[in-house]
Amino acid sequence: MTADDRYEKGMAARRSVLGDAWVDRSIAKRNGFNTEFQEMITRIVWGEIWTRPGLDQKTRRCMVLATMIALGRWEEFKLHVRAGLAGGLTVEEIKEIILQSTLYCGVPAGNHAIGEAESILRELGLLDVGSPA
Repeated sequence: MTADDRYEKGMAARRSVLGDAWVDRSIAKRNGFNTEFQEMITRIVWGEIWTRPGLDQKTRRCMVLATMIALGRWEEFKLHVRAGLAGGLTVEEIKEIILQSTLYCGVPAGNHAIGEAESILRELGLLDVGSPA
């Protein structure tokens, strides 16, 4: 596969996972300094890794959320919460990812992740504001 093929395959995967609007905004921000970086992550992250057959998309989404919690990359975490919900993850699954990650990443990371996820769920009208089940 050529670099151009990997780029095209990566762009399709990137759009599938993050949505056209997000990718279009990223592309619009390209300039002489960051274009090569954007092309590289599209080819490698999206075209080589996200398209590998060894893991399904749902597993990859879960891993990214857990990794973003571990690294404290909250903007990326919120992006992938939104993308995960749009791509088939349930609110319950996101909660389970946060609970599991709290054990390995620590309570402060889990606490922050719950707050970030709640803000997105509230924004999307998916937060159950009633009593706990």
